[in-house]
Amino acid sequence: MAYSRGKVAGVLFFVAVTQFVLGLIIAEALYPGYSVSDNTISDLGIGPSSTIFNSSVFLLGFLLLIGTYFLRQISDFKIPSMLLVFTAMGSMGIGAFTKDFRTVHGAVASIAFFFAGLSAISSYKVLKKPLSLISIILGTMTLAALVLFSAGLITSGSLTSDEVYDSNLYLGLGPGGMERMIVYPALMWLSGFSGHLVTQQEI
Repeated sequence: MAYSRGKVAGVLFFVAVTQFVLGLIIAEALYPGYSVSDNTISDLGIGPSSTIFNSSVFLLGFLLLIGTYFLRQISDFKIPSMLLVFTAMGSMGIGAFTKDFRTVHGAVASIAFFFAGLSAISSYKVLKKPLSLISIILGTMTLAALVLFSAGLITSGSLTSDEVYDSNLYLGLGPGGMERMIVYPALMWLSGFSGHLVTQQEI
């Protein structure tokens, strides 16, 4: 029965990641002149393709939240599921409070990013090698990129401006590129984690 719940959670997590990645690509493609280096991901939430992006990121969080309901009923996954709840709430917050809501948007985005990285790292206890090691690496990448991105925002003066300026801390990737170094490793982990849940044998 426990693994049945795990399979449901795994499917929900996989659908969540897949629809968001596709929604992100479509939103970028429909945004004239959009640059993955110069523009942040949040720019998609107030641009011409905002409906697609905001719906997709909100659905990401909503599906994660439902998935954690099933996952938390399995004792081994209580810590990752608890952390994923915050990730889910942050993701829904990004879709509900766009970049126009500067302070609130920054807060919910930071929550989503931070707890996504922690979720990945915490899952190593319930995963087998090499996936457990990969999860630690991906989670660490997310958190390290979050530190660099946040420090870049502060040192470049972006926090007090309507524009996001480039910084040497972005390692030549630009603000948009560095932000993707936060998001993509977490999504890769979640996709792998969902596969682990779905392929577990029933008991």
